[in-house]
Amino acid sequence: MQNLLPKDWLPLQRQFTPYLFLLPALLVLGLTVFWPALQAFYLSFTRYDLSQSPEWIGLANFQRLWNDRVFWKTLGNTLLYLVGVVPILVVAPLLIAILVNHKIRGINWFRAAFYTPVVISMVVAGIAWKWLYAENGLLNQLLAQINFKTGIPWLTSPSWAIYSVMAVTIWKGLGYYMVVYLAGLQSIPDELYEAAAMDGSDGIRKHWDITVPLMKPYMFLVAVISAISATKVFEEVYIMTQGGPRNSSKTVVYYLYEQAFQNLEISYACTIGLVLFLVILGLSILRIVISN
Repeated sequence: MQNLLPKDWLPLQRQFTPYLFLLPALLVLGLTVFWPALQAFYLSFTRYDLSQSPEWIGLANFQRLWNDRVFWKTLGNTLLYLVGVVPILVVAPLLIAILVNHKIRGINWFRAAFYTPVVISMVVAGIAWKWLYAENGLLNQLLAQINFKTGIPWLTSPSWAIYSVMAVTIWKGLGYYMVVYLAGLQSIPDELYEAAAMDGSDGIRKHWDITVPLMKPYMFLVAVISAISATKVFEEVYIMTQGGPRNSSKTVVYYLYEQAFQNLEISYACTIGLVLFLVILGLSILRIVISN
């Protein structure tokens, strides 16, 4: 068929053929991602609550957001989530990956055991942990066995709620990031460890001298992915605390959901979503800068 085309058309055909293959995916993304994102950006400058047409109000939603104490509380909770979850999810999975990166009998069972929480639905995990955290739950019963009779209000105290939810996020993510690190560890040649042993670097020190420097790209990747996930945390909060008590565990995403689907303030929720998008965009740019 190419022989039937004018010679001048052949370069154009080769140039645009890849875009024709990308066109169906671009159409789907445009209808499901890009167009809704543009609509949300427009609605953030309007007053819209499903009962009337959008009314342009300029920066009024952003001014309201600036003066919204609950928003700043949820933003603080989200930043606390970042600080509490990300460092643990960067370090702990690496330690687990080093432990299971050995060719011994039955090691695959240990890897599967650590990875099992990843394949469990967050809804199921949240309900199970909520039972564990209950006043008469397993954790408080174990504490009672060591004469800690009062128990701990894991989900009902403003001082404990958000940290209890953090523990579930960490438990759920350990296995996933362990696999990421395990892929990196298995790409390190054994000869490097043998050469380090000859120079006196053995035991734990060999991991500090060899493993950690070579795993830095993976650590940066895990840090950014876990930071973005922590910024968007929702399921754990919705299932276990619903933002309580007294907004102590309410995150930005849950506050967005609350405004959009409970209060039906769609335009204000879009404004919150725009701020959240800028935060995630900043984390993504930071990852690119660090990786370069």
